[in-house]
Amino acid sequence: MARSLRAFAHSFCSIQIHMVFVTKYRHPVLTEQIESDLIELCRSICAKNRSYLIEAKADLEMKDHLHLLIDLAPDVAVSKIANTMKTVTSREIRKRYGAELKPYYWKPVFWKRGYCAVSGGGASLEVIKSYIQSQGKDD
Repeated sequence: MARSLRAFAHSFCSIQIHMVFVTKYRHPVLTEQIESDLIELCRSICAKNRSYLIEAKADLEMKDHLHLLIDLAPDVAVSKIANTMKTVTSREIRKRYGAELKPYYWKPVFWKRGYCAVSGGGASLEVIKSYIQSQGKDD
């Protein structure tokens, strides 16, 4: 996938960010169903922020982290969208999967406090996309 510029009011941008969210205490709680819900929630949050979720995949072998490749709008701060995604997904996943998460989390938490965000410029987007798609598979 070649980078393409998106037009905004007074600018053209191509801002891709590879983000990783890790579950609190690295508990192995990510299942296929939780992954699916997380991806849809993140896609919706991106759309509300004029951004696009290009690719997303949880590591279903380790079951403790989620990779996202996001094409950001130029007026959206990485910290803002990360905070929004973590807050909303945590609340919704805890609401939907409370019984499954109860053995792991007795407080209202889901994600570890920080996150990883890396510009997509160091590697081609195809390499990043392939890396995300291969999560949870034997290397």
